[in-house]
Amino acid sequence: MAMGLTLDNFSDKELWLVAGSQHLYGEEALKEVRSNAGKIAEFIDSEEKVPLAVKYQGVLTTSAEIAALMRQANSAENCAGLIVWMHTFSPARMWIKGLKVLHKPFVHLHTQYKREIPWAEIDMDYMNINQSAHGGREFGYICTRLGLNRKVIVGHWQEEEVLKELGVWSRAALAWHDSQDAEIARFGDNMRRVAVTEGDKVEAEIKLGYAVNGFGLGDLVEYVNQVSPEEVDSQLETYQQDYSLAPELLPAGSNHDSLREEARVELGMRRFLEEGSFKGFTTNFETLHGLKQLPGLAVQRLMASGYGFGAEGDWKTAALVRAMKVMAAGLSGGTSFMEQYTYHLEPGSYQVLGAHMLEVCPTLTAETPAVEIHPLDIGGKADPVRAVFTADTGPAVNASLIDLGDHFRLIVNEVETVSPKKQLKKLPVARMIWKPQPDFKTAITAWILAGGAHHTGYSRALQARHLREFARLADVEYLEITADSQLPELEREIERMS
Repeated sequence: MAMGLTLDNFSDKELWLVAGSQHLYGEEALKEVRSNAGKIAEFIDSEEKVPLAVKYQGVLTTSAEIAALMRQANSAENCAGLIVWMHTFSPARMWIKGLKVLHKPFVHLHTQYKREIPWAEIDMDYMNINQSAHGGREFGYICTRLGLNRKVIVGHWQEEEVLKELGVWSRAALAWHDSQDAEIARFGDNMRRVAVTEGDKVEAEIKLGYAVNGFGLGDLVEYVNQVSPEEVDSQLETYQQDYSLAPELLPAGSNHDSLREEARVELGMRRFLEEGSFKGFTTNFETLHGLKQLPGLAVQRLMASGYGFGAEGDWKTAALVRAMKVMAAGLSGGTSFMEQYTYHLEPGSYQVLGAHMLEVCPTLTAETPAVEIHPLDIGGKADPVRAVFTADTGPAVNASLIDLGDHFRLIVNEVETVSPKKQLKKLPVARMIWKPQPDFKTAITAWILAGGAHHTGYSRALQARHLREFARLADVEYLEITADSQLPELEREIERMS
């Protein structure tokens, strides 16, 4: 489906590139340093691999300049992070005050302007002006001494892999920036007696930036009840354009009123979220007082618009899905709330069926989903309307953010989404089949030992390295289960973390 966040949603966000130097080399040398740094910023800004605009902020040569720039970055709402490059030797004690006050993420780009040594012409003037090898180590030392989390990217600034790494980091930085003022709305409470969906909301706001607040179903129902029949009629036209509607949902169909009710729920929920500037939300089938049916298609469409979502009150996954959608803005493949639902344990072909009762994002398919109505055996409400489809195949990631009481842990597993062996004619939900990497038993064993939840953020648009950078920015514990992982090493890593 042609929905979801694009980079246009974040067109006002940018990265600031600053270079470090000093006055030891004289004004002529600094003039060259400024010129070189400006050209690098201009080049990176022009590259599609780096999705955010890159703005050159000058060469910093004194402690006062550095501290002032860092304070300016902190207060600039459009600045998602900094690219810091030591063009020459910049004594690192000059950076202490600035780095201590900086609250924005930064990447240390360890490069030099000229790609190759001019063997026949190299002299001390060249040596003085091309000192990244020297200055980068000085800067690296003070960052380590201050205990600062940062990404280090090494290589020439025009290399494709350097630009790719910058692109991955910048997507993580954008998601981190987005999280700092994110609000997650909880409609009702968490599912009763469930452990992994609980967590410390205060610590989440301290550590991850987003705020989680609860609302009674009556608050939402009031918005739903205010939706006019004319607004519902217009929404139904959108449904007919976007989906293949089951005959019983069409105007003359026996369940057309259920589709109208779903449209009313979507419009009311969307208005509630927009007016409150929320970026994610949760629902719970156990708390539906005042609603006629559990929101299905409504939630799917809101997710497709870019909202994070978590079922059964799972606010941690709602916030994670939002962050993943921001990281994936403009990329193909889709991102969704997901649940690891059931297994296929055929010898030699172990697989996982991922689905949920209703709420899987239609950005996961390029086909036109069917919109159907079927009974739901839990919740005690009317039969809900939902989009039904099988997700596209290909590499993907599953991610789970858990609260271990004294810290958070992000667990990521690479998977390969495959076609079902047979048609799923009687399974009336959005679904997909995947093979965990490196193999079923290794991945599932490590996931369970690490405490990974059954709810995840699932993405075919992202790779594990996007989430690795996000975990680094958030300073949360991180475990990665990939095609190269081996169980003994994973077990040792989990024991070390514990």
